[in-house]
Amino acid sequence: MRRRSSYHPDDDDVRFNLQTLRSLIPYLLEYRLRIGLALACLVAAKCASVGMPFILKHAVDALDAQQGALVALPLGLLLAYGAVRFANVLFGEIRDTLFGRVTERAMRRIGLRVFRHLHDLELDFHLNRSTGGLSRDIERGVSGVSFLMRFMVFNIVPTLFEIALVVGLLLANYSAWFALITLVAVIVYVAYSVVATDWRTGYVRAANRADSESNSRAIDSLLNYETVKYFTNESYEAQRYDRDLAAWEQARRKNRLTLFALNGGQALIIALAMTSMMVLAGRNVVAGNMTLGDFVLINAFMMQLFMPLNFLGFVYREMKGSLANIERMFALLRREPRIRDGAGAQALRVADGRIEFRDVDFAYRPERQILDGVSFEVRPRQKVAVVGASGSGKSTLVKLLFRFYDIDGGTILIDGQDIRSVTQDSLRRAIGIVPQDTVLFNASIYDNICYGRIDATPAEVDEAIRLAHLDDFIARLPDGHGTLVGERGLKLSGGEKQRVAIARTILKRPPILVFDEATSSLDSRSERSILRAIREVSRGQTSLVIAHRLSTIVDADHILVMQDGRLVEQGSHAELLGHDGTYAHLWRIQQQQREAASRHPQAASET
Repeated sequence: MRRRSSYHPDDDDVRFNLQTLRSLIPYLLEYRLRIGLALACLVAAKCASVGMPFILKHAVDALDAQQGALVALPLGLLLAYGAVRFANVLFGEIRDTLFGRVTERAMRRIGLRVFRHLHDLELDFHLNRSTGGLSRDIERGVSGVSFLMRFMVFNIVPTLFEIALVVGLLLANYSAWFALITLVAVIVYVAYSVVATDWRTGYVRAANRADSESNSRAIDSLLNYETVKYFTNESYEAQRYDRDLAAWEQARRKNRLTLFALNGGQALIIALAMTSMMVLAGRNVVAGNMTLGDFVLINAFMMQLFMPLNFLGFVYREMKGSLANIERMFALLRREPRIRDGAGAQALRVADGRIEFRDVDFAYRPERQILDGVSFEVRPRQKVAVVGASGSGKSTLVKLLFRFYDIDGGTILIDGQDIRSVTQDSLRRAIGIVPQDTVLFNASIYDNICYGRIDATPAEVDEAIRLAHLDDFIARLPDGHGTLVGERGLKLSGGEKQRVAIARTILKRPPILVFDEATSSLDSRSERSILRAIREVSRGQTSLVIAHRLSTIVDADHILVMQDGRLVEQGSHAELLGHDGTYAHLWRIQQQQREAASRHPQAASET
C-alpha cells in the first residue's frame, strides 16, 4: 500500500534567493524606532568591546613598570575595564530586549499570514496535502524567521564591522603583519565557512524532509487509529514508521558528520591564526619593539575577534539551515489560490434562492470527465433531489455550487447571478450544508453548534438544538451541551453528529440548504429522526438533496437522476416510476434490499 507523501514544493521553488530575505523587510520596518534604539545600543556595545583591550594593555604596562607612585593608576584602569565590560553586556541585553518585540511580532504576523493563506487555497490542495508534514514545515519556518531576523541584523553586520575596526587599529598601531595575518585568517575562515555550509545545506534539507515524512506517517496512522485496530496492522504501521525514522536517522548522521568537518576546519584556521599572531607578538616583545601590555592587547584582540567570528560561522550555518526551513513556508505563501474572486466581484444578493445549472461541464483531471452538459433548475422554496449510482457526479454538484472548483464550461447561477462574478464569502454564507461525513471540532457540543453563527445568542442556539431534535440527547449527558465531542467528533455516533450538523446549519439561517447524503450511513431509527429534522428545517426554503436511499426523497418536488455525469431522467417520484427507466430500476433494487432486510433483521443489523 502506498500513501501520498506530504506536500513539498518543487526543489526549484525552495532554493535560496534574495526574495526570501526581502519578504522579511516589511516586518522589520513596522518598528522603526525600536530598531533604531537597538542599533544604537549595538554600536555602543561594539565600541565598549573594542575599548576593553586598550584599557587592559595600559593596566598591564602600569603593573609591569612597578613604580610605587603609579599604584593608583592600574586600579583605576581595572575599575574602568570592569565598567566597560559591564556596559558591553548591558547594551547587548537592552538591544536584545528592544528587538525581541520585533521578532515576536514578526513571528505572529507571518504565522497568521500562513494560516490565512492556507484557508485561501483551493480544496484540491488540501485533498493532496499531508497535515503532519505541512504543520512541521510551518513550525520550523516560523522559528527560522525569528532566528534569521535576530542574527542577520545583530550578529553578521556588527561582526564584520568589528573585524574591520580591529584590522584598522592593528594596522595603525602595530606592524602591518598583524593586520595582514588577521585579514587573511578572516577571509579564509569566511570562505571555508561559506563553501562548507553550502555543501552541507543539502543534508539539512534531507534531514528536514525525512523529519516531515516521519511526522506525517505518525499523524496519519494516529488519525486512522480505528482502522489500524480493525485490521490489526499495528506492527505494519510501526514498521513503516521505523523505516521513515531510519531514513531520518541516516540523514541526521550525515548532517552531524558534515558539521564535524565544518567545525574542525574552522577550529584549525582559528588555531593557526592565533598561534601566528602570538608568535609574532612574542618576538616583538623580546626584541623590545612591544611591551607586555601590547602582547596582552594582541591576545585579547584575537580572542575577542575570533569569538564573534566563530559565532559568525555558527550564525551562517544556522541561517542557511533556517533558510532551508523557511523556504518551504515562503514557497507555500507564493502559491497562488486557483479559486479567486473576479475583479470587481460583488456580494451575492439572494431574494428567492433560485439555483440554475446551465450546460455545466467539469473534470477533476483531463482524462476523466465528471459532468457532461448538466442542466437543471431548483425553483424558489422547492426541494429538489439528485440521485444516481456512486460516481455519477452527485456530490460534485455540491462542490461546484460552493465554488470549491471552477467549472470547465457552462454557468451556475443563483437568482440570475453567475457564482463566478460574486465573492466566495457571500456565496458560501448563503448556503447551508449537512454533509455526509460530519467532522466536528475537538470542543463542546455547544461550541460546535455555535460554529454555524459565532455571534448567536444562547437562546438562538437552544432553539437550533430543539429544531434538530438534539435536546433529549443533550439532556441525558452529564455535562449537557458542554460535553466534549473528541477529535473529529469521534465520541458521538453518526446520527448524533448529523443532528449537531443540522443544528449548526439551522443556526446559520441560510436561504439555500444542501443535504449531501446526510442519512446514507445511518440506521433506520436514526434515519427517521434525521429526516424529520430535515423536513422541519427545509420547509419553505430552497433545498438541494443528494440522496443514496430513494425512500428518503419520495416527498421531493422534483427528482434528478444522474448516470455517468449526465442527467438522464427528471420528474416527481410517481412520474419517474411511471417512466420505468433508471430511477424505477434503482427503486426496485432498493425495495428488494429493504424486504430482504425486514425478513432477516438480525443479518441487517449486523451489516
